[in-house]
Amino acid sequence: MAFTRFTLRQIEAFAIVAELHSFGGAAKRLGLTAQAVSQLIAELEAVLGFRLFDRTTRRVSLSSAGRDFAGSAESVLRHVNSAETTAADIRDRATGIVRVGAPLVLAGTAIPAAIKAYQALRPRVVVRVKDVAVENVIDAVAAGDVDLAVGPDRVTGPEVDRHVMFDSLWVLWCAKSHPFAKKRVLRWADLRGASLVAAGRDHELSVSQMHMDVPSGERVTPVEIVENISTALGLVAQGLAATLAPAYVRVLAEPLGLVMRRVIDPETVRKVCLYLSAERTLSPAAEGFSEFLSEWLPSWPSGAKK
Repeated sequence: MAFTRFTLRQIEAFAIVAELHSFGGAAKRLGLTAQAVSQLIAELEAVLGFRLFDRTTRRVSLSSAGRDFAGSAESVLRHVNSAETTAADIRDRATGIVRVGAPLVLAGTAIPAAIKAYQALRPRVVVRVKDVAVENVIDAVAAGDVDLAVGPDRVTGPEVDRHVMFDSLWVLWCAKSHPFAKKRVLRWADLRGASLVAAGRDHELSVSQMHMDVPSGERVTPVEIVENISTALGLVAQGLAATLAPAYVRVLAEPLGLVMRRVIDPETVRKVCLYLSAERTLSPAAEGFSEFLSEWLPSWPSGAKK
C-alpha cells in the first residue's frame, strides 16, 4: 500500500466518527454532509482493505480491525497537529535559532542586552552570539557562519547588505590621573608623542586613516598594539598609556575608572552597522530579531550616540 493512497482528511473523518459514533455528528464538526463523510470512510476502507465500522440503524461502532487501526490514526493526527503548531510558531517568529556575529565589545555588551530585551517578546527564540574579529565580520555573513552581524563600518561586496545603525565618536580614554584628563577637549596635535595603545589592527588602521593627509612626522602613531580592547583599557587604567576608541566602549571603560575626552580638528566618527546576506533568505526567527535590532540598536544606552 502506497503511503499517499489515503489522505489526512480521510484519517480525520475516521477519528471523529470513532469519537462521536455518528456520521451526522462528524459531518457537522467537519462542515460536510453525512454522505460526504460516509464517502471518505468508504474510500479509506477501500485503501486499507478492511471495514472500520460496524453500522446498525441505531449506532456506529468501531470494528475489531477499526479498533486496532485507531491508535495509529490518532498518532498520525497528533503528529500533524504538532507539525502545524511548529509551522505556525516559525511563521509567527515565535521559535527558532538565530546566530549573531559581533566583535568583542559589541558581542559582550550590546548583543546580550538586545537578546534579553527580545526574549521578553519572544521567549522561545534562541539567539546565539559568535565572537568575530572585526576584519572577519563581512566574511562570516557571506559564508553563512552567522545569520546576521553587527560591527564597525566595513566595505562589503554584492553578497552582503550593510545598514548603518548608529554613529559613535572616536574619543580618547585615559586614567583620571593622566595629564590628558585635565583637558576638556583635545586636539590631534596634542596627541603627538603621547604613549598610546591601540587595540588590534582595526584600531591601528583607523587611527592611521584619520590622518592620511598629515605629514608623516606629525601623525599620531600608537606605540603599542594589543589584540583586545579589554587589554588596552587595562593598560590605560594603570596609567601606562591612553587609547583611542569609539565612545560606545564606555560600558567597559567607565567601570575601570577611565575618563573620556573628545578629540577635535577633526572630530572623527565610527559607524556601527548591521550586516545581512544579500543572497540567502533569513529564517522568520532571524528576520524578526534583525528587525528588532534595527529599532533597538540606535537607542542602545551605552554612549553610542554623539
